Amino acid sequence: MDLPIVLDRASGVPLAVQVADGLRDAAAGRALRPGDRLPSTRALATTLGLSRTVTAAAYDQLLAEGWVEGRVGAGTYVTAVPAGIRPTTARRPVARTEVPRAGGGIEYSLRPGRPCIAALDRAMWRRAWRAAAEPEPDDAPRPDGLPEFHTAVVEHLLRHRGLAPADVLTTAGTSAAVAELARLLPAGATVAVEEPGYRRAVSALRAAGLRIVAVPVDDDGLVVEAIPAGCAAVYTTPAHQFPTAVRMAATRRVALLERAREEDLLVIEDDYDGELRYDVAPLPLLAALAPEHVVHLGTASKIVSPTLGVGWAVAPPSLLAAWRDLRSRTGTRPSPAGQRVFAALAAGGDLSRHLRRLRRELRERRDLVLAAAGRAGWCAHGDPAGAHLVLRPRVAGEPVPERAVLAAARERGVDVDGLAEHHDGDPRISGLVVGYAAGSRADLRAALALLTRG
Repeated sequence: MDLPIVLDRASGVPLAVQVADGLRDAAAGRALRPGDRLPSTRALATTLGLSRTVTAAAYDQLLAEGWVEGRVGAGTYVTAVPAGIRPTTARRPVARTEVPRAGGGIEYSLRPGRPCIAALDRAMWRRAWRAAAEPEPDDAPRPDGLPEFHTAVVEHLLRHRGLAPADVLTTAGTSAAVAELARLLPAGATVAVEEPGYRRAVSALRAAGLRIVAVPVDDDGLVVEAIPAGCAAVYTTPAHQFPTAVRMAATRRVALLERAREEDLLVIEDDYDGELRYDVAPLPLLAALAPEHVVHLGTASKIVSPTLGVGWAVAPPSLLAAWRDLRSRTGTRPSPAGQRVFAALAAGGDLSRHLRRLRRELRERRDLVLAAAGRAGWCAHGDPAGAHLVLRPRVAGEPVPERAVLAAARERGVDVDGLAEHHDGDPRISGLVVGYAAGSRADLRAALALLTRG
């Protein structure tokens, strides 16, 4: 079958998206009709001069949208052509100019923490929201969370994080969960946190009247031997440390959990983007190694969207009981709407397909950052995971002060993060914390060109 698919390899639009758009266009123009058999992913890849990974991703997207279906042993077939369809490429906004607006101002943001909405299939998104609207409205609060959400989270953790929890509590995200946990710790207790570390978590702990002690982070993660005696809890981001982007070494994990057992420490494991790893399978979760001493926190914000406003906690039974009691006394409860959408995404397999697309997209975006840093002679730091890494600018082989690079970037219209603002005290290490998930690829390329310009 000769399909009229035209690819623009110089475009910032991913090739898989272009292939999917081309197939939609062919259906809209009646070159494809319901019942037609599509070429195999391998055959189409050969015809277009692409890798099979690209064509498989395009078919995954069309399968998720319901345009095509796979028949075991028979191939992939067109099932329907929705009326009034328009190619998604036409709806994609034109990339913004690389030149800052006259009079200054920020044109691009490379700050970390925002998800990759560009990888989110809109048909999948709308389908999940429609499914979430089907149940009748609740007439009573559900402080514990919805059973269907718990089922989806248990399956998600087992499949993507290797954790088989006996019980799950719904949260409004990791930051909100830390704030709730802080109220369950003894008044005035000491909590060890990573330095540099996640400032929102530190603020939530401090706002509850807890004493904060900063513990340094190096290339192997949290320096466990630097945790002082007498702490009630330790807050850590072991899978992809925020903001240094390193992974806690296996020996450090063992040492931390040994101290937790010996000193009855509570370890708060913030796994905010643990599903996003691109080289090998991640190390086992702390919660899987010592469930009696670890609270595992996850969120849908980084893998789907903060629009859902949901996350999850896995914790020792006694702590979960105290947490539920706190909610019954305070009326705190997460919104059910986002839980229903997440459950709908998981139920039809859309969530797993989305995660595959997301990992491919973020891996390729990370490569763009590394390439830009290499051309500029800058050093890059961080594991192949998540949606941010650390760049250390250099000129003629010599390091450039973080503050000077940040100021120059802002003058060019690029907002980027520095490690200094993630310290509780005087900065100990420096570098740029570059997020690469938000916006389009064209935006990312433009921002990187301005950031690394000599």
